[in-house]
Amino acid sequence: MTKTTAPTTRVAVIGVGIMGSAIARRLLECGHRVSVFDLDAAKAAALAEHGGIAAAPPRGAARASVFVIPSASSAAVVERAIFGEHGIAAAVPADAQRLLIDMSSIDPPSTRRLAQSLRERTGMGFVDAPLSGGAPKALLGQLTVMAGGSAEDVQRARAVMDSLCANYTHMGESGAGQTTKLVNQLLCAIGFQAVAEAVRLAEAGGVDASKLPAALSGGRADSQILREFGPKMAARDYSPTGRIDNMLKDLEAVQAFSQGQRLPLPLAGTVSELHRAFVAAGLGAHDTAEMMRQFSGYERG
Repeated sequence: MTKTTAPTTRVAVIGVGIMGSAIARRLLECGHRVSVFDLDAAKAAALAEHGGIAAAPPRGAARASVFVIPSASSAAVVERAIFGEHGIAAAVPADAQRLLIDMSSIDPPSTRRLAQSLRERTGMGFVDAPLSGGAPKALLGQLTVMAGGSAEDVQRARAVMDSLCANYTHMGESGAGQTTKLVNQLLCAIGFQAVAEAVRLAEAGGVDASKLPAALSGGRADSQILREFGPKMAARDYSPTGRIDNMLKDLEAVQAFSQGQRLPLPLAGTVSELHRAFVAAGLGAHDTAEMMRQFSGYERG
């Protein structure tokens, strides 16, 4: 893990699962003062070993911080973290200068609604900052983040984002970051399925699929997904990097948007159904690489 020099800021991370934990650890590595909260107290306590400060409930973490980062699985969870009885909003006076940076992946309409409500109730700014790159890139400070919100708030968020991101882009007003994330997730989901099929095709032809990224490097088929997940899928390495049910949630948001626009997205429908089948089979909490199990009837050896 590479340490960088950054001005110390007081940050709260609300939700320290795989992604939130990586975000918190990276911020601690960069010298920020980080308070953490999770419904699973053991997850928050584990970060104390890295210098984190376990705080409860969310308002406790927010009260001690200037920047508050929810990292949650759904809009409903983000809403409870902000406006629940012991939520973030309860810690913020009307003249607060705190900034909420939502690094969850939730639907754009919910983002706009939550941002407006938070500002009206507390005056607190809101940046939707969904990410791409997963926990491995978070730990290295190499995330790609697409941000929505006012230009002022997006710029203020750099005090934290510069420790986490290699690519941080202001996409527009509130909700624009989440809309861009839907584009990202659609491309990723199609890419995961394409790599899984490519790996299985190579294996069926007697080719060492782990060599595909090197063989295709620099060509049109080259991609970050191929480089990262080609060897992972070839090795049947199912160590956790991203959950199938989280991807399905995002794909369902893509479908809801496209249906509202009467926009045909045939590949989105196909990969959504594939992910839905995995969730129905009880693999929702498993890593994306487990998409290789669709070929289980035709496995090697």
